[in-house]
Amino acid sequence: MKDLKGKVAIVTGSAGGIGEATAFAIAKEEAEGVIVSDLNSDRGNEVAEMIRKETKAKCEFIKTDISDITDIKNLFDKTLKLFGRIDILVNCAGICDTFPIEEIDEKQWDKMLKVNLRGTYLCCREALILMKKAKYGKIVNVTSISGQIGGIATGIDYCTSKGGIITLTMSLAKIGGPYNINVNAVSPGFVDTEMTKEFTHFNPESVPLRRIGKPEDVADVIVFLASEKSRYVTGAIINVNGGVFMG
Repeated sequence: MKDLKGKVAIVTGSAGGIGEATAFAIAKEEAEGVIVSDLNSDRGNEVAEMIRKETKAKCEFIKTDISDITDIKNLFDKTLKLFGRIDILVNCAGICDTFPIEEIDEKQWDKMLKVNLRGTYLCCREALILMKKAKYGKIVNVTSISGQIGGIATGIDYCTSKGGIITLTMSLAKIGGPYNINVNAVSPGFVDTEMTKEFTHFNPESVPLRRIGKPEDVADVIVFLASEKSRYVTGAIINVNGGVFMG
C-alpha cells in the first residue's frame, strides 16, 4: 500500500526544482489529489498535465503569488472546492539572491522576507485553520542550510528568511501537536535546480557523499514527513545536504 493513498496535498513552488519533484513524488504515492501551485503558469500547467498522465492522482494547477494574501486564500478556497479537504501542505515556494550586503537595501530585504518567510507563514496559517478542525494534517516547510549556518554565496536576506522558517516550523509544531498536526522542515544543501544554476563555485568534492543533491533527494524525505511513517516526528529540521552540515 502506498504511503499517501487517498490524501490531498498542496505543493507551493512546484513548477520546477524541489517543488516539482515533490508534487510528482506525492502523486506516485497514490495521493487522491495534488495541487501544483506557482507563479509560472506555463510550466505549472505542464507539470500538472504530466502528473495526470503519469500517475493516478487528480492534479490541478493554481497560479499563486505567496506574497499576496488574496492569492493564498484563493489557493486554499479552490483546493477545498475541488477536494473538500487539505491533508498535506508543502511549502517550497521561495526566492534567492546572491547580493552582497552593500546592495541589500530595505526594499530588497522586505521583498525577500515577504516571499520566503511571510508567505510560508500565511500558507501555514491557512492550512492550520483547516487542519485543526479536521484534527489531522502534515505540513512540511523547505528551509536551507544557509538558515542554519549562514551563507557565503547567498545573500544575508535569504539566510535570515530561511532561518526564520526554522523557528516558524518549531513554533507551529507546538501549536499543531494537540490537534494531530505534524509540522516539520527539510533543510537542503546545494541542490541542482534552476535557482542554483549560477552557483558555479560549488565543489562536489566538499560533500562527504561526493555529489551535488538532486531535487528527488529532498522530495523523498518530504514524502516521509508527509506520511504516517513520521507520525511521531514534529518540530524536526531534517538535513538533506549530503553531510556538509551535521548539526
